[in-house]
Amino acid sequence: MREHPYLSAGAEARALVPNRWDVVAIPLLFLVVFAVFIGVKQASAPIQMLQTTEISLDPWYLPDYALRTTLRMLAGLVCSLLFTLVYGTLAAKSRRLELVLVPILDVLQSVPVLGYLSFTVTFFLGLFPGSVAGAECAAIFAIFTAQAWNMTFSFYQSLRTIPADLDEACRSFRLGAWQRFWRLEVPYAMPGLIWNMMMSMSGAWFFVVASEAISVGDKQITLPGIGAYVAEALKEKSLAADGWAIFAMIIVIMLYDQLMFRPLVAWADKFRMETVSSAMAPESWLLDLLQRTRVLKALTRPVGQVVDLAIHARFAAPRLGARSLWRLAPPERALDYIWFAFLAAVALYAARAVVHFVAASLGWQDFWTVLRLGFYTLARVVVLIAIASLVWVPLGVMIGLRPRIAEKVQPLAQFLAAFPANLLFPIPVGFIVAYGLNPDIWLTPLMLLGAQWYIVFNVIAGGTAFPTDFIEASKNFRIRGWLWWRKVMLPGIFPYFITGAITASGGAWNASIVTEVVNWGDQKLAAHGLGAYIAQMTDAGDYPRIVLGIVVMSAFVTLFNRLLWRPLYEFSARRMRLN
Repeated sequence: MREHPYLSAGAEARALVPNRWDVVAIPLLFLVVFAVFIGVKQASAPIQMLQTTEISLDPWYLPDYALRTTLRMLAGLVCSLLFTLVYGTLAAKSRRLELVLVPILDVLQSVPVLGYLSFTVTFFLGLFPGSVAGAECAAIFAIFTAQAWNMTFSFYQSLRTIPADLDEACRSFRLGAWQRFWRLEVPYAMPGLIWNMMMSMSGAWFFVVASEAISVGDKQITLPGIGAYVAEALKEKSLAADGWAIFAMIIVIMLYDQLMFRPLVAWADKFRMETVSSAMAPESWLLDLLQRTRVLKALTRPVGQVVDLAIHARFAAPRLGARSLWRLAPPERALDYIWFAFLAAVALYAARAVVHFVAASLGWQDFWTVLRLGFYTLARVVVLIAIASLVWVPLGVMIGLRPRIAEKVQPLAQFLAAFPANLLFPIPVGFIVAYGLNPDIWLTPLMLLGAQWYIVFNVIAGGTAFPTDFIEASKNFRIRGWLWWRKVMLPGIFPYFITGAITASGGAWNASIVTEVVNWGDQKLAAHGLGAYIAQMTDAGDYPRIVLGIVVMSAFVTLFNRLLWRPLYEFSARRMRLN
């Protein structure tokens, strides 16, 4: 029976009458739009404004600084998400590209932020001459480098471990590559990806000082923000300002936890792979609010319809496989050999260019010195990853299997992961100086602050995504104790743990730039390590030594990942899939 036109018109009219939920949701939406508008307007100002505006330690400036920092971090997160979807998909689906993209990702996630800043600040300032936008892009890019890699590894791991039965279902329904991506691969990866987005936002805080208070050679650029506020507080030895910065961080983390991540976690719960519903589903007051609005839902319905049409569109795209080289047909094998030869030629050319650049002003003594410092940092990384794994794997599983606990722990974990080591510098510096301790040992725990959270968030994501029916089956068969860990839980979370361990390893190398050299006013302590070497050479503007340090660090990371993490990654993709 056709709907009466007057009834239809009346229903549409009622849909445009705000209800009590719209009264809250619409102002929130306007606040977000207004904040973005303010950020864009500030970025278009002339760069001379940065030279005439000093960072004030007055806490009344902190709301404005917090807004600017948050907008930069959100911009970096959007760029990281786009990068993840493209880069992770290419690495997981193309066997030839995987040989290149994964090692590059290993290196990129481990090179310290200052290693990027040394070469990108000049580029972005030249791209936007005379505008704050150049400095803003340089800061956003530095934040992007602290966010993108663990998200990409998480998405890549999810695509490599999609259960066989879901893959068969897609083939049965004859889904195209585009439909498969949006209806299977992205939803399946979503729980782990969201927890890694949390980690990315928190990890960006760890380097926000370096991204907002940029010092490269003779270039000094300070962008208003919490990072610049912290840098000024450290310079002035102001413990009160440190306290205000911590308070501002707590408020900001609570806000984006409630307004962004908690709704995302609750929304992504519907993508869990299980046949038995969880008794404790995550909740979000904001998600409930948005689902109950009337006007907002009516206004956004056309956008949702366009998105649905785009997702369900069928494009004729080739499906890339991950076949073994030795099972390929001879013509395909020949293309592989040509591809490998091309990669080898590019690698040799790049190595020759680096050697020529470095050898012009440095000798073998410099190389052996950097190599020795690399082994010092490597020892710290190995010890700290082992400690973090032993402590956080059982705790992360306990949290991930209990959504109610995860809801309470989530903002606390974000804050602890976001806590910049810089704010703790007064404690280790005063302790080491007072007791005459060795910085090589006592500065090392600061590195753990940045590295351990990659394991925590990924193990929690693994526990959250673990099927409830598997848990119920283990209870029915009375599998308990170590047998439960060995046969049920560890195989289930192993791909997530490997992702966390790889990114934690890269995060530890990355954190060495901050934690092997600490400043508190005029006092400066440095441990022996590659991170300290790169930091000192960056401050001096010594580009040949910066390049040498980054190349040696990249070699350490690549070999370590190839010999340990990559075989474990392949093992998890073959043997630890939830089929």
